[in-house]
Amino acid sequence: MLWHKVQGGVRDTTDWDISTASYVQNFSVSTEETLPTDIFFKPDGTKMYIIGLQVDEVNEYDLSTAWDISTASYVQNFSVTTQELQPQALFFKPDGTRMYVLGRSGDDVNEYNLSTAWDISTASYQRLWQSSEEGIPQGLSFKPDGTKLYIIGRSTTAVNEYDLSTAWNVTTSSYVQNFSVSTEETLPAGLFFKPDGTKMYITGPSLDVNQYDLSTAWDISTASYVQNLSVATEENNPTGLFFKPDGTKMYIIGRTGVEVNEYDVG
Repeated sequence: MLWHKVQGGVRDTTDWDISTASYVQNFSVSTEETLPTDIFFKPDGTKMYIIGLQVDEVNEYDLSTAWDISTASYVQNFSVTTQELQPQALFFKPDGTRMYVLGRSGDDVNEYNLSTAWDISTASYQRLWQSSEEGIPQGLSFKPDGTKLYIIGRSTTAVNEYDLSTAWNVTTSSYVQNFSVSTEETLPAGLFFKPDGTKMYITGPSLDVNQYDLSTAWDISTASYVQNLSVATEENNPTGLFFKPDGTKMYIIGRTGVEVNEYDVG
């Protein structure tokens, strides 16, 4: 096992390496959502959010122990039906003051302001932006500073990259380029980037998580396939994924188990 020095000790360099992932436990969300499509966590791991197709709403959970889904308890929900009837993906600005919902009925990204950070009951609709590159959008991600937006979908089987001239304002998006993932996944669903932009992860009905390295951070044209991890034992229709910011935990949500699956990585 490889290690390198960090302040205060050493760190396992297999963090973010999905080949080292081991299943830990699951958490059912069936009471709130029977067709979950995506998952998101507050950066400190004390809140979890689920979105899905059954009730077209964002569901918020508190975790009494950070990153331990067995300690999750339901808090509240926020309906997005006025804007989107087929929500597929969910993303929050790192400070919790903005929320983004990607949907298939409008093929657009809907932006909401939260007057109280991370409290979805305070969300108010702000604006929308429609992509002309992807007709069946499935996954959504942003660069942490809000200057880049990424959408993955099934009509192009590719990740589409956009620049935002005004950070976090989706209406200022301009198309840059795309990167095909069709060799690894023909029906891509979930999309996630390592916070420094040097790794990208894709999941979908192939029952795998696919890992890519980016030689230039946030430039998908420099992406190269590395490896995959089967999650078929736990979920045979994965729709979304999320990593703990240090890369030591991975979470998969899907429609078959209607649950969140937690893995240790590294």
